[in-house]
Amino acid sequence: MRPSPVISAIGTGALAFGLAFSVTPGATAAVVPAEPAASGGSATMLEALERDLGLTPLGAEALLEAQESAFETDTEATEAAGDAYGGSLFDPETQELTVLVTDAAAVDAVEAAGAEATVVSYGTEGLAQVVDELDAVGAPEGVVGWYPDVERDTVVIQVTEGASADGLIEASGVDASAFEVQETVEAPRLLAEIVGGEAYYMGGGRCSIGFAVQGGFVTAGHCGTVGTTAESSDGTGSGVFEESVFPGSDGAYVAATSDWTGTNRVEGSSSTVSGSTQAPIGSAVCRSGSTTGWHCGTIEARGQTVSYPEGTVEDLTRTDVCAEPGDSGGSFISGSQAQGVTSGGSGDCTSGGTTYYQEVGPLLSSWGLSLVTG
Repeated sequence: MRPSPVISAIGTGALAFGLAFSVTPGATAAVVPAEPAASGGSATMLEALERDLGLTPLGAEALLEAQESAFETDTEATEAAGDAYGGSLFDPETQELTVLVTDAAAVDAVEAAGAEATVVSYGTEGLAQVVDELDAVGAPEGVVGWYPDVERDTVVIQVTEGASADGLIEASGVDASAFEVQETVEAPRLLAEIVGGEAYYMGGGRCSIGFAVQGGFVTAGHCGTVGTTAESSDGTGSGVFEESVFPGSDGAYVAATSDWTGTNRVEGSSSTVSGSTQAPIGSAVCRSGSTTGWHCGTIEARGQTVSYPEGTVEDLTRTDVCAEPGDSGGSFISGSQAQGVTSGGSGDCTSGGTTYYQEVGPLLSSWGLSLVTG
């Protein structure tokens, strides 16, 4: 994965997180008056998996178990593929893991590790280079964003109805065969209401805590700039934004300065956070948010560039999980593995939509943070 850029944050809005920090979690965000958060629903993660993916209770538990096993196999198969590794795909229906390789010579080693193998031309690294070329040009009017479709080995450019991506493709210098242009009615926005699972307050605004880390918690970058103070919902805990990035990326680290103790809980889930192993594309993933509660779907792509009105954010992960204003900053989790924090999206939980999250791994590695897992 390409490291997320670390730049100065623009604190114009606020997202919110949903993993427990010393309190119960939820999700949401943006800078609006600090009114009490409305209930987001009582569904647990397992219930949300049953509802959103059409599973039975036993089926939901079996899927989580299969994904945990696939994560372990993926680690071994990735190592077996070596330099030929081109990405990983998980199919929730068949519960099969497929590892993509850019060299047919790596197929036997991958299959010996327990995964299916498929040969592709670009793979994750090749597609990431194509995305980098587009990022260097920037999004012209009418272009919503772009992302690598690892399964189809192409980069998808999304445009509004009647718009063209020809100029963008030509300016990138990349052969047009590497792209697929799709028209979309999506209008991505930051999911900006300051409501929270377990809220914290900053200067009249309100966001939600994300994942607890040693010494504090991670949250959304547009919740506040470096130096912004934060206070727990009951007024006993306090902290300060030590790191914050938005646009470019969308993450922040709040250092606890008094009476805030981290936990590894996620509201509405019997699971606790045990790590941050990255789930393969296609895996089931769930989001906890204070506006809409638990909702689940699948991971569709990584490395998405999104052009928000407030600024462009790169390296987001694309999902078909729904979300609504107030869910910003909420935690994305797959089984017991933390995946990321809600950035924004389009649609709603009545008609469905697309939601993007900032991967938690780059936030931890960029700032030397460790998740609270016990």
